[in-house]
Amino acid sequence: MSAGDVDRTPVADAEVCVVGAGPAGALVADRLAPDHEVVVLDAGPRFDPADRLARQERAIRPSDGRPDVWDVGGERDAYATSGERSYPLNHARVKGLGGSTLHWQGMVMRLHEDDFNSGTERGVGPDWPIDYADLQPYYAEAERELGVAGASDNPYAPPREEPHPMPAFKPSYSDSLFAEACEELGIDMHSVPNARNSEAYDGRSACAGYGTCQPVCPAGAKYDATVHVERAEERGATVIDRAPVQRLEHDGDDSVTAAVYATPDGTEHRQEADAFVVACGGVETPRLLLLSASDAYPDGLANSSGTVGKFFMDHLFAGVGGTLDEPTRQNHVGFYTSACDQFYDEANEEVAPFKLEFFNYAGPSPVEMALTGDDWGDELLGRLRDGYGTHVAMGGLVEQLPRSDSYVTLHSERTDDRGNPVPEVHWSVGDRALRTIERANEIQRSILEELGAEIEWVVGPDATGPAYHHMGTTRMSEDPDAGVVDADCRTHDLENCWIASSSVFPTSGAMNPTLTIAALALRAADDVRERLSQSL
Repeated sequence: MSAGDVDRTPVADAEVCVVGAGPAGALVADRLAPDHEVVVLDAGPRFDPADRLARQERAIRPSDGRPDVWDVGGERDAYATSGERSYPLNHARVKGLGGSTLHWQGMVMRLHEDDFNSGTERGVGPDWPIDYADLQPYYAEAERELGVAGASDNPYAPPREEPHPMPAFKPSYSDSLFAEACEELGIDMHSVPNARNSEAYDGRSACAGYGTCQPVCPAGAKYDATVHVERAEERGATVIDRAPVQRLEHDGDDSVTAAVYATPDGTEHRQEADAFVVACGGVETPRLLLLSASDAYPDGLANSSGTVGKFFMDHLFAGVGGTLDEPTRQNHVGFYTSACDQFYDEANEEVAPFKLEFFNYAGPSPVEMALTGDDWGDELLGRLRDGYGTHVAMGGLVEQLPRSDSYVTLHSERTDDRGNPVPEVHWSVGDRALRTIERANEIQRSILEELGAEIEWVVGPDATGPAYHHMGTTRMSEDPDAGVVDADCRTHDLENCWIASSSVFPTSGAMNPTLTIAALALRAADDVRERLSQSL
């Protein structure tokens, strides 16, 4: 069926309109669909699962960049970047049903208790209006919904109420090499919770070890949000793809009345509903609110605080890599199986929380080596035999504090394919994060030196880049003057509008955000359901 053959007209008598079919929007739709008339609008297409092998082939070709795998680019995805560091937004985003989970790595850690109280416990940043205990039951539910493989072997993790749904992946061969060095240095290693199946789960097969998790899992063993998009449809939700929302309309009673969306033929439609959930991520969510400016809200919708788009955060990367004089068996899987959170809660005003990662995919894969060389036959076999699998590397993520000079806004001149101003990402990092990268590098270097590795590269403060975790641009606050949404993710200004996204994070911590996104989305969905039962 072509894009033009799909019915993209509005749904009559819709109770809930969800904007965005990534993990947050999909979970909200699935949660509410059994009891309410739900419609989901997404800017991108419905990707055919049968195409995943072809996308995997595209991913391993040197001629294709990562955005090419999921058809990112062009005027639809145009953006601008400014600030002290350029931000390559399109390198790691997907527009389409499933969103960023189509190409994510799949790591799902919980934030630590002090992450919710950074101002009080660490002396920097705001406190969240909720604490870990408020989110703990939703973390457990999110782990069941996504399907998480993990173990209770991390002494630095926050408290758990039950085991992970699946057993953890076994440590890799290179993990065993790291373990010997870490033992000598008094550094603890532990397993990593993964949103991929270590065994068959929820109708999906176990991980087949293709090693191409980023940017595509052809087996479907790694969770992506199409799982909940499809289940929401089975429960009665209507999902409309290629329907980018242009703006949200509102009445004089502080309520959103309609989402105005475009279709591939250029037609605009109005989707009315009783409740609206904006789940477009940390960049497109503030952009939509700013595009929805009106006479009543000249600075953008839900922006009486002036904080829509402000306090953009990402995680900073720190890494060290090199080679050993022995095989390390890299690239057998596309994700890491061991980590170290030992230094995470030492954070204070000067040093940020950070976590360390022990890579299983250091150095080129055999396919990459074969496709990038100009030798053949015995010469190629010799190069693969002598040069493959001796690499070793560590990574790490570092918290960035919310800063007023780091933000997302509308570009003053450039427009997208619909004539709307594109998002401009103005990214500034801060000295605390840069100092912490140096600290992480010190530990990483000491481990590789203990291993006897020849260090060949270091990603330090000058070379660091983002992890593509967009956070903070519609942050949660108790005080309406300090943020965009309340503790239930409902906007302070609009009684029938919620935001389900990492954009509501007041601080970022240093843990991958998707599990927290999922937990907050489930919590927000419960609030939507409760208020609908009370007719808002």
